[in-house]
Amino acid sequence: MNKSIISAAAIALALSAGSALAADLPSLKAPPVIAPPPPPLWTGFYFGANLGGIFGASSGASTSASPIFNDTTGAALGAPSYFGTASAASIASNASLSNTGVIGGGQIGYNWQFNNSFLAGLEADIQGTTLSSNASASGAATEPSTGSLVSTTSNLSKTLNYLGTVRGRLGFLVTPTLLVFGSGGLAYGGVTFTNGVFQTSSNANFPFSAVSANYSDARIGWAAGGGVEWLFSPNWSAKVEYLYYDLGAASAANALSAAIPAGNLLYGSFYQTSTHFNGQVVRAGLNYHFQWFSPATVVAKY
Repeated sequence: MNKSIISAAAIALALSAGSALAADLPSLKAPPVIAPPPPPLWTGFYFGANLGGIFGASSGASTSASPIFNDTTGAALGAPSYFGTASAASIASNASLSNTGVIGGGQIGYNWQFNNSFLAGLEADIQGTTLSSNASASGAATEPSTGSLVSTTSNLSKTLNYLGTVRGRLGFLVTPTLLVFGSGGLAYGGVTFTNGVFQTSSNANFPFSAVSANYSDARIGWAAGGGVEWLFSPNWSAKVEYLYYDLGAASAANALSAAIPAGNLLYGSFYQTSTHFNGQVVRAGLNYHFQWFSPATVVAKY
């Protein structure tokens, strides 16, 4: 009986010691799996399309005039004549060419996301526009030596055929998929400007005269603005953007002259009209992004 009790006690002691020793041994359990941070979603090339409205900011067209010849011999009308001076005085005026239109086209660019929350990039775009306007300016002046009234009308037209930009972009990610950005850089556009002058006089010996001047060219200026862009899927984003552009001023010049029926040159006058090509664009766009990295989270395996 005593031997049985001693044997049972020895076995219990051995089991207790083994459990304590096992608890002191280092654990062989694998460390927790930590997923690396997701790669930047915005980095890479993209292209897309846009559509919006365009508003002409500068509405003025200013015309100046000066005489370049006057019949002062009196041979034509029996008295000194200064129709050139009256002609020039009758047209100096301002006209309003303010207007709105539709603008639409495409863009291509590259984004670089850094420090998780910042983005830098470069974007180029080109759009056609319907921005066009027409206006008239009229005036009259009296020719002092004969008392004849010289009336002149200037018919103006102004068109922006296309507008493009090459701009840098800098933005901040409010969330991983919502970008607020500003942009600025080069702007270019094709413009047309026309000034047609029509003139009459109350003098019975004075024939009507008409002349037209045209300006058509590609101009270079600058553009700046900002907007919001939302990456609503790994490869697609939508944006709303505002831009101000300035292509500078352009002038159209012409010279108008008239002769009485006898063939004597009555006068000659020089006209020049200037206007500014600038405006504002509000547009929405859709972009497709080429992902350099898979947007899925990478899970490490051990």
